[in-house]
Amino acid sequence: MQVSRSGFYAWRRRGPDDHRQALLREVRELHRRKRGSYGSRRMAKELRRRGYEVGRYQVRSLMREAGVAARQRRRWRHTTDSQHTLPVAPNLLNRQFTVAEPNRVWVADITAIWTLEGWLYLAAVLDLHDRQLVGWAMADHMRTQLVLDALEVAVGRRQPEKGLIHHSDRGSQYASHDYRSTLDRHAFQASMSRKGNCWDNAVMERFFGSLKSEWLAGQRYWSRQAARRDVVEYIEMEYNSCRLHSTLGYQTPREIELAAAA
Repeated sequence: MQVSRSGFYAWRRRGPDDHRQALLREVRELHRRKRGSYGSRRMAKELRRRGYEVGRYQVRSLMREAGVAARQRRRWRHTTDSQHTLPVAPNLLNRQFTVAEPNRVWVADITAIWTLEGWLYLAAVLDLHDRQLVGWAMADHMRTQLVLDALEVAVGRRQPEKGLIHHSDRGSQYASHDYRSTLDRHAFQASMSRKGNCWDNAVMERFFGSLKSEWLAGQRYWSRQAARRDVVEYIEMEYNSCRLHSTLGYQTPREIELAAAA
């Protein structure tokens, strides 16, 4: 092959540059698809899963060159209607958030999402083993039926055995007669956080924080239906299926679920 010395070295110089340009394109695409939620650590993990041999500090440099940065997480206030005289369950979970098997401990809670049509309320149920959202429901109210719907979705999807610990805060929906009767019917053990202590349900609080800071921040929803579609996309297409969780060794909840079933 007749190639000049200068041409050969010019080709050698272009090689690494082409590789870096490919990396920059990947960084920009990931930043766009993740809505600016990935910092350098999670970005590096994702790039390595795609076959790029990169380190965190190299990715930090790439992100600066690409002109992207992780969005800063906001603090979100979460309120609970615990001013009631309904019976409350003891705190069986006691902040033991690491669970060896699926369908042993679920945590549940409600959050609110603002739309131009009014509030949309999301009730969610999460499995502590794989950190997967196993049940949810959304409505324009936060009555007991909302949390019952989310629970029944979770039961239908997972078919858990008797004895599962179901942990929530002391909200009136979870302390209601209908909800406690449903837990009894499935032979689940009710567990509740201590009064005014959000850390007792920290994993669910973290999910809501991720949803709002990583996905919903900066979005304007003209209707509840538009917000509902976006929340479902986050839960199914991002959080459960693609989002890398540091507590799972930078694997996804679906990967942990599949490994447990193997």
